Amino acid sequence: MQLIRGLINLKHQKQACVATIGNFDGVHSGHRAIVDRVLAKAKLLGLPSCVLLFEPHPKEFFMKEQCPPRLACFKEKYQRLKKLGIDKLVVLQFNQPLREMEAEKFVHQVLIDKLQVKHLVVGDDFHFGHRRKGNFQLLEQLSTNQYTLEPTPSVLVDGQRVSSTLIREALANQALDLAESYLGHRFSMTGRVGYGEQLGRQIKFPTANVAIKRRKLPVSGVYLVKCHWQQGGKKYSAWGAANCGKRPTVNGLDYRLEVHLLGVSPELYGIELAVDFYAPIRAEKKFESLDALKAQINKDIEQAELLIEKIES
Repeated sequence: MQLIRGLINLKHQKQACVATIGNFDGVHSGHRAIVDRVLAKAKLLGLPSCVLLFEPHPKEFFMKEQCPPRLACFKEKYQRLKKLGIDKLVVLQFNQPLREMEAEKFVHQVLIDKLQVKHLVVGDDFHFGHRRKGNFQLLEQLSTNQYTLEPTPSVLVDGQRVSSTLIREALANQALDLAESYLGHRFSMTGRVGYGEQLGRQIKFPTANVAIKRRKLPVSGVYLVKCHWQQGGKKYSAWGAANCGKRPTVNGLDYRLEVHLLGVSPELYGIELAVDFYAPIRAEKKFESLDALKAQINKDIEQAELLIEKIES
């Protein structure tokens, strides 16, 4: 999949495309319905398929620290869209000039002149441009002899319209199976393992400190997880217990994802770890001492092992 960053690099596009626009947070089942239509039309027309998205997420630009947590960092979006078979991913920096760009200008300068869109697929609730004045009706008005336009209806699961907001609510309520039904895949976070404060090793429970590339986490507490990684050309998987949050016992200030692998202790520093969330174990809480925390971790591991036995039976 070709990755194109910034408007300046769109100047060199020599071939028209079939495209869609959005944030694709989580690349959930609603997003994949849109991608499926893009891929089908691109194949029919013999053109490359394209997804155009924005970084940072516009809500992060407007709301700063009050923004909702991401379901997926950029790399996770990239990997999922690549796996779906998209040919071209265009990433525009969401900044003040882009924020102030009128919807009509965006259509003419970005979609028509630079991206050379011949067919555009958008969700039925799509809005864009300054003050979100751009919508499906405007795209239809501006499409004359330039591109064809196709809406995609909302995807419903049990009567609920699938959205990133709905998935965040399910995750906040620790309803992982419900979130999976909306996502179309198990909720997961991926990041490179780095060095922490080595507290886990001090209390005999070493953890992998996973870089999350998010301002906030969409989940909080202790979870049964399954981790996947590649090392030395081989693929590995292992169950684990993950703590997601700010680690109140040690007065943590930032959000962390820390995983204690069960039954194995590989050297993972610098390795990219994919963490799939299977079941909640408990809420995050503050303990009076490290000994109390250690005792609770023992209980967490016991609970994780019971859950694994149930899943694998």
